[in-house]
Amino acid sequence: MELGTTELMAIAAAMGWASGMRLYAVVFLTGLAGYMGWVPLPSGLQLLQNPVVMAASGTMLAVEFLADKVPGLDTLWDAVHTFIRIPAGAGLAAATLGGDSATWMTVAALMGGTLAATSHTAKATTRAAANTSPEPFSNLGLSLVGDAAVPAMLWLAWTDPTWFFVALAAAVVVAGVVTWVLFRFLRALWSRFTGRAPVPST
Repeated sequence: MELGTTELMAIAAAMGWASGMRLYAVVFLTGLAGYMGWVPLPSGLQLLQNPVVMAASGTMLAVEFLADKVPGLDTLWDAVHTFIRIPAGAGLAAATLGGDSATWMTVAALMGGTLAATSHTAKATTRAAANTSPEPFSNLGLSLVGDAAVPAMLWLAWTDPTWFFVALAAAVVVAGVVTWVLFRFLRALWSRFTGRAPVPST
C-alpha cells in the first residue's frame, strides 16, 4: 500500500503523540507491525522492525509497563523520561517522512516534538496528582488507560487518518485542560505543604 502525504502526516503525528505517553510501546508495536507485514512502514521507520531493535524496545516496554503501575515510581520514571520522550517523539515523526524533503522532515519533527511534550506533560501531571491519593486504584486505572490509548491511536492513524486527526484534536484539548487544572492543584498542595502562599497565575 502506497502511503500518501495525509497518511504519512497522520502516522508522524501519532508517533509523536504516543511517544509522550509510552515511547517504548510505540517503537516495539510499530516495529512488530512492520515485521509481521500488518502495515507498510515508511523507509525511515523500517529500522524499528529489526529483531535487535525489537528485542531492546520490547524489554524496555516490559520495564516501563511495570514501573508505570507503581505509585511514586511512575512519577520518577516520567521525570527522567522528560529528556527522552520529547526528542524521541520529534525524531520518530521526522523519520516517518524520511524519504521526503528536509522541509517536511522539519515540520514533522516540530509537530512530533510538540505533541510528545503535550501528551507527556499531561500524563506526568495527572500521575503526580493521582499519587497524592492514598488508594492505588486510580493510579492503576490511569496507567491501563494509557496502555490502551497508545496502540489505539497508532492503529487509527494507519487505518483512518481523518478520524485520527479528530481524536488527536480532542486529546490535545483534554491534555491542555487537564494539565492546567492539575498543575494549579499541585501548586496549591505544594504551597500548603511548605507553608508558602501560591504565586498568582497570570
